Amino acid sequence: MTVDAPVEALLAGQAAIRREAAGVLAVADQLGETFLRAVDLLADCTGKVFVSGSGTSGSVARRMAHLLSVCGTPALYMSPMDALHGSMGAIVAGDVLIAISHGGETAELSDLAERVRRRDVPIVVLTSAPESTLGRLADLAVVLADDERVDPGGVIAMGSTLAVSVWGDALAYVLMRRRGYGWDQVLETHPAGAVGKITELPAALPGLVASDDASDDASDDASDDASDDASDDADVAGS
Repeated sequence: MTVDAPVEALLAGQAAIRREAAGVLAVADQLGETFLRAVDLLADCTGKVFVSGSGTSGSVARRMAHLLSVCGTPALYMSPMDALHGSMGAIVAGDVLIAISHGGETAELSDLAERVRRRDVPIVVLTSAPESTLGRLADLAVVLADDERVDPGGVIAMGSTLAVSVWGDALAYVLMRRRGYGWDQVLETHPAGAVGKITELPAALPGLVASDDASDDASDDASDDASDDASDDADVAGS
């Protein structure tokens, strides 16, 4: 049975969306220690976060910087080629650089990372190739699994850029909750458009404690439990 052209086009489009959706969903299972380290690094940043990339990775970097800023983490997009023409002077000690490259062999981005390292600026690299030139320059390499099925021919960056985007969304969201950044603060910096016309604030997001604080609380709870047990033992012995 022959499938007519319109139906075939619809099936092809639906299949592409399902492949990319599966790639995005897979990122949830890839969040782990490196994600937590990235959260800590950006939460402790005393300067600004610069996000950089070329091509489609550049588009993702620009979006990530925007959403970090909206959610309370000051961030800016830095074009790697513009950076090599002098703009990197804006990146100083106290800042953090997030460099995005699927294959990790974008020459201008690696050049930027190498020069920024000499300024003692920590570098977070988002890549599928941790042993690449850029990957080896990272202080923190976040590896997002390379599934060629999400990109047509394993060449055109479609699903892979969505995977990086959703990782950045999770980062911005978690940092917002960790900082206790409120909706009133979001609306103060977003007065334009439909968002600027919102008069009733959404329900406050629950806060998140720092990893070290959570460990300290667990340690304190364990110590309290141990003290209670020792006190109970002493009462028994004295009765």
